[in-house]
Amino acid sequence: MNKEEVNYESPIYLQLREVIRSKIQEGEFLPGMAIPSENQLAETYGINRMTVRSGIDALVKEGILKRVQGKGVYVVGNKVERDLETLEGFTQTMKKKNTEPHTKILTKIIREAGDKYAAVFGIESGDEIYYIKRMCYADKETIALEEIFIPRYILPKLQDIDLGVFSIYDIYDFYGVKISKAYETLDLTELEQRDARMLGIEGDLSVMLFECTSYDENNRVIEFARNYTRGDKCNFTVHFSK
Repeated sequence: MNKEEVNYESPIYLQLREVIRSKIQEGEFLPGMAIPSENQLAETYGINRMTVRSGIDALVKEGILKRVQGKGVYVVGNKVERDLETLEGFTQTMKKKNTEPHTKILTKIIREAGDKYAAVFGIESGDEIYYIKRMCYADKETIALEEIFIPRYILPKLQDIDLGVFSIYDIYDFYGVKISKAYETLDLTELEQRDARMLGIEGDLSVMLFECTSYDENNRVIEFARNYTRGDKCNFTVHFSK
């Protein structure tokens, strides 16, 4: 659809809807990324903003697009079912406990794996990985500080996705990455003074350190995470059965 390709037998907003749908299906608009603004789309196709909004609203109702207040409209994509009884991200866990989750990204960079993380992921030391550092909140209270490492080849477009809009588990779903198992260890540690202050604790107060290595269905290590959790804000239950 362009200024010269208007089919007057079909409402303009439905034509725009199908144009956007096609761009999503063809990979021009990728899951987790924002589509052009209403003003940009109106200018591109020579139509008014209300018509553009109607076309976008139709795709929002289908669950293909997602509006985020003050940020824009994002492609949601198709989701793959996952067993949340055993493997969950922070957002899913908090929502199941009727707690409002929120994360704040402190750092999001691409770096070389180096020898340590090359060994973890089974890649070369010069290969690229994502390093994400974020603060996790529950009902506006600081709960944990988290560091996440992901090989770039697993989610090659992650640098363009707003992690304030989508959880990392959402993004795995969008790109068909299914976590099949994870190994987690628990220890006690102390944070550096700066990180302790961000978490709202004294520097000499121990926190719970969870280290988790996650694998996909092909037995590839796709994520390594360290979660520093305040013991005064969280408790954990383990169920044993024969």
